[in-house]
Amino acid sequence: MTARKRATSEAASTTTTTAAAAAAKPLTTDPPMAPSKAGQILKVSLIFFVPYLYLILSHYNIEPDLKRSILINAAVSSAGFFLTLAMIPVASRYVLRRNLFGYDINKKGTTQGSVKVPESLGIAVGIVFLVLAILFQYFNFTSDSLWLVEYNAALASICFMMLLGFVDDVLDVPWRVKLALPSIAALPLLMAYAGHTTIIIPKPLIPYVGLEILDLGWIYKLYMWLLAIFCTNSINIHAGLNGLEVGQTVVISSAILVHNVIQIGVSSDPEYKQAHAFSIYLVQPLLATSLALLSYNWYPSSVFVGDTYTYFAGMTMAVAGILGHFSETLLIFFLPQVLNFLLSLPQLSGYVPCPRHRLPRFDPQTGLLTGTNDGTLVNVFLRQFGRMSEKSLCILLLVFQKYKFSYVATGRLLLLLFHA
Repeated sequence: MTARKRATSEAASTTTTTAAAAAAKPLTTDPPMAPSKAGQILKVSLIFFVPYLYLILSHYNIEPDLKRSILINAAVSSAGFFLTLAMIPVASRYVLRRNLFGYDINKKGTTQGSVKVPESLGIAVGIVFLVLAILFQYFNFTSDSLWLVEYNAALASICFMMLLGFVDDVLDVPWRVKLALPSIAALPLLMAYAGHTTIIIPKPLIPYVGLEILDLGWIYKLYMWLLAIFCTNSINIHAGLNGLEVGQTVVISSAILVHNVIQIGVSSDPEYKQAHAFSIYLVQPLLATSLALLSYNWYPSSVFVGDTYTYFAGMTMAVAGILGHFSETLLIFFLPQVLNFLLSLPQLSGYVPCPRHRLPRFDPQTGLLTGTNDGTLVNVFLRQFGRMSEKSLCILLLVFQKYKFSYVATGRLLLLLFHA
């Protein structure tokens, strides 16, 4: 959910009634889209990519075949970045012609607040992602690969979720239906999952539980199902600022990639390594295509990502965590989203009145945002730190998201102590 107000049916009918008058006038082209901020995004991305490639190429002794697959996937993903950059302006013109646009509520009362911003541009990212993920099978999977079934099931769930997200953008379905959509899209993944359903009991708890390893069976699959629902909706409700939805996806994806490389480097179990490599194969193209979208969605946004992107990104990260066998760690990466969900729960459940847009108030005179009493992390930050610009607030929230790395490091240290 972005900070936008959709065009109404009245606008569409007005367009229809004025078609005859417009026909008498010379044809005009669509207003030019603001250039992408790809150069700025790539410069900032070097902060992550340089140490990431160092871990893969030098720091850890990764098997040549596995390293080769990861690097091929990275090269394919890089091509996807430039392909997405080229597709977004084209897709923007098509959605504008179909009246899929919105107005930026956080700029209402200014010149930018009256500009038609193309909606649902997550569809361009999702299409490129699926093409890259399918083509990559040629380089990595053979016809008898044990991973092929789960990989295609993962792509089926992601594709299903992207379709449902686009339907939501077009039909604008109610909140209760939004919450149910991921439960349908997760079914292909759950049906194809053949991994473990066990958890390791920390040593201090073993005398009380009586087991070192506990097999949860169907309860573990229920947990995976709920995790897919949460990840998909949590990106959607932690929104409302230019660049926030894509930005948090970029930060979480970066954390997932670093975690996977570390686990591959320190492990000696081939199956465990393949599981984490599987996650890398999905997340690298997600990160590359999301960076391309961020170059258009960063403040001031030229496009809106729509529910298509938030659902697609959330499901992709959920699938990467589940089939990479680190679904518990994935929740640590989503700690800000967990906090935002807990803050939102009274309004989402109907206990407290929930407005259509739970956004801060914008002052067109100063250009600053003021927090409201709505239960979102965006408003809590504004109430806690005071009024600030939309860009500053988004950066602050993404910095807060980044601190998950320290949370993960602390959690891993505790696990090492428990299992020592």
